[in-house]
Amino acid sequence: MHVPAPHLLPAPPKPHCHAALRFTVSASAEPKGPAAARKAVIVGGGLAGLAAATHLTSLSVPFTLVEASDRLGGRVATDVVEGYRLDRGFQIFLTAYPECRRLLDFPALRLRPFYPGALVFVGAGEPFYLLSDPFRLPLQSLSAVFSPVGTLSDKVLVGLTRLRAAATPDDVILSAPETTTGEHLTQLGFSSSIVDRFLRPFLAGIFFDPALDTSSRLFELVFKRLALGDNALPEDGIGAIAEQLAARLPAGTVRLNTRAVAIDQSGVTLDTGETIPGDLGVIVAVEQPQAEKLLPQLSNQEKAKKSERSTVCLYFSTDRAPVQDPILLLNGSGKGIVNNMFFATNVAPSYAPAGKVLVSVSLVGSFADREDADLADEVVRELGGWFSPGEVASWTHLRTYRIGFAQPDQTPPTTPAGRDPRVGDGLYVCGDHWCSSTFDGALVSGRRAAEALAKDRGLCSS
Repeated sequence: MHVPAPHLLPAPPKPHCHAALRFTVSASAEPKGPAAARKAVIVGGGLAGLAAATHLTSLSVPFTLVEASDRLGGRVATDVVEGYRLDRGFQIFLTAYPECRRLLDFPALRLRPFYPGALVFVGAGEPFYLLSDPFRLPLQSLSAVFSPVGTLSDKVLVGLTRLRAAATPDDVILSAPETTTGEHLTQLGFSSSIVDRFLRPFLAGIFFDPALDTSSRLFELVFKRLALGDNALPEDGIGAIAEQLAARLPAGTVRLNTRAVAIDQSGVTLDTGETIPGDLGVIVAVEQPQAEKLLPQLSNQEKAKKSERSTVCLYFSTDRAPVQDPILLLNGSGKGIVNNMFFATNVAPSYAPAGKVLVSVSLVGSFADREDADLADEVVRELGGWFSPGEVASWTHLRTYRIGFAQPDQTPPTTPAGRDPRVGDGLYVCGDHWCSSTFDGALVSGRRAAEALAKDRGLCSS
């Protein structure tokens, strides 16, 4: 089937700070004098840690970043396997994230957009139903008016909700009365038909929360970003975002394969027994479970949350795609284990060797009781009902990614606007668990931690 090609919104201008950042990198790569021995330490090289390092660099604050794995980026990573680019889990970049627009060089990422809408599978033997953004593609949206995915009033309500979200300031969204997303959608007037067939699988692909227990504030914030920008993938994979930030750091400031096991005001102790002094402070930028191990006081500040935010992403290769467009496909049938899927090479042909197609399939949950091979077989059988058994018979399983901690729990009460990064004298915390569980939340929290450290040490003017 074919739907009209999307149009990527104009990229924002390249941030003016980039040239200054590069100048600062070269100027501070080899600090001299007594101050050279006094450094900050950043623990964790995911997006939050990279943002903190980027801002410390711009402030000429010397630091050492330690990362336990063999690469930077955390969950934002892409592997190249047999010529295919495999993002570690289903991740889509929203171009309207304001912190991303300030910090990243969008043209260099060569962003490739998704179609602004989705195809919804409602059952074997049924056609896929197209839902489009009514403001960007009004004519295509008319075709969905009488589809079984929601009522006519639902379709009008989607447009009105989009319009309201786009016009609402962030501070109003983040201070609004909070409930779960599921309850919020009911309060807005959406029917169970559009919730179960479209909104639930769509939002589960974003929040990994099919129960829709995620904060209504976070839903409104993300819905606003969806209204104001495009969903896209970098041409070189989602990992290009982390690579761009890492490339700005001064030489010699990063230590990979370096695991922290204890942290206090004096510095960071590694699993080798070595201690790295944190004379200027320590920024903890690891995932929430690890942060609570390194700083036990954090677990006392949080209410007990046990909801799992896990996902499994499976990749397959094939020679042709039954859908030819850069569009997300959602499981609106209420049956099966697939939540959403798409043909990655329809969005960015660079995700596969020439003439090949990359299929990305996402499940919500850990599926810890299933072996990779059995899970892949079940997915292929299920998708045979979406397309046809013959269509999927030739698919070759490439790799399965199990992301045990895909996102922090964002059930109410939450603080998506972010919390004070200071958790002790010279100790700072950042990450998407300290702000909103989005790319932007991680970047904002990293910046705030760096700014707080620099201010507390008298290393910046404001």
